[in-house]
Amino acid sequence: MRVSECVGCTAFPCQDVRHECYIVPDIDIQPADVSIVLISEAAPADAGDYYYAKDGPLFEQTTVQAFKDAGADVSSIQEILGLGVYLTTAVKCGKTGYGIKAATIVECSFILEKELLLFPNVQAFLLMGDVAIRAINYIARRAGEGRVIPAGSTYKIRGAEYLFGGRRAFPSYLQAGPSFFIEKSKRQMIAQDIAAALRLVEGHP
Repeated sequence: MRVSECVGCTAFPCQDVRHECYIVPDIDIQPADVSIVLISEAAPADAGDYYYAKDGPLFEQTTVQAFKDAGADVSSIQEILGLGVYLTTAVKCGKTGYGIKAATIVECSFILEKELLLFPNVQAFLLMGDVAIRAINYIARRAGEGRVIPAGSTYKIRGAEYLFGGRRAFPSYLQAGPSFFIEKSKRQMIAQDIAAALRLVEGHP
């Protein structure tokens, strides 16, 4: 299955994002093999920085390091995929500024919702940052589940058990981008959250 052939945006109604940066994972993947979905914020300004780009993209560099910090023996996005981890963004276009409007996150959450339905065997969702958390909450509310992740600072709420569609959801921090190497405390928490998700799917306590 090629994800980009199954989901996407055609109307591009959002005004606060860069439509020329639009990207949906263009990879061929076996849906049944995916046990963890990692959702980060938005598409990068440069498509060459995206998870599945060639020649060591920025998203790959920081994400591989995050998984190494978590104890995973990986050196590429392909090896992370081999662990059963699928990587995507909550917003499929690039940002124009620091933040993203709620209406844009809502709009893109419909695409994300369809994307997540492609993977029937997911056991855990890694929600990397506030945009990913808000997108999942929007999807859950539409499904009648109510809010998955409560309001509050991530460092205060992480560590509790949250469920989205009966599967674990881990609120964490953004691992894709240069700030990953700057904030050491967040980097440590990211590693802990990734490690917890990996233990869950491996059946370890």
